[in-house]
Amino acid sequence: MTDNTAFNPDAIIRKVRWVITDPGGYFRQMPRSGGFVEPMVFIAIMAAVLGVISAVWALFGATTGVVAGGFFAALIITPIAAVIGAFIGAAILFVIWKLMGSGENYETAFRCQSSVAAIYPVVGIVSIIPYVGNILAIAWGAFLMIEASVQVHGRSRKLATTVFGILAVLLILSNTAGERASRQMAERMENMGSEFEGYEEMSPEEAGRKMGEFLRGMEEAQKKNN
Repeated sequence: MTDNTAFNPDAIIRKVRWVITDPGGYFRQMPRSGGFVEPMVFIAIMAAVLGVISAVWALFGATTGVVAGGFFAALIITPIAAVIGAFIGAAILFVIWKLMGSGENYETAFRCQSSVAAIYPVVGIVSIIPYVGNILAIAWGAFLMIEASVQVHGRSRKLATTVFGILAVLLILSNTAGERASRQMAERMENMGSEFEGYEEMSPEEAGRKMGEFLRGMEEAQKKNN
């Protein structure tokens, strides 16, 4: 798929199926050059799909742990953020593969990175289950980068599995902790809203007491988390 067919829906769907069902075959035949337009468009479209799914979950009050918000954010902000993140992620991968002994350039690293976007819709669907979306995205992404290391960069599977396996474990631990903190904060803010119902009708003394109790609760919860 070249830049001239970057907006071809059929080609994009075929790429998604190929990456998901046969990642080894995809990376063996993946073009290593040809410009940045096609992979950028692929990332943007997959991110838009992910954003729409997350926005639908948000409409039903689900905390997905992935990008959530209005459909404007889903269709505009999310794809832009995903493309920018892919350039940064590709730079990190480029350095990692160089350290592993790869002779491929940055564009090839970016094209490998763009393939991860194929799993965005699946991640978005399962993200309604707490923590599952983050874990699946990281583990599956690591598996794809292992295949890319072997098929594109010519690295041994043992080396690739060791490097990306360790990175995946560290990222899962970090992201799970971050999602847990985010969920706890959302729960506290929701509780805060219920605690201060009828605030306008409280006397200054009652309002001050309520605020003091809330802040003490926040402090105690913070100490437990630490």
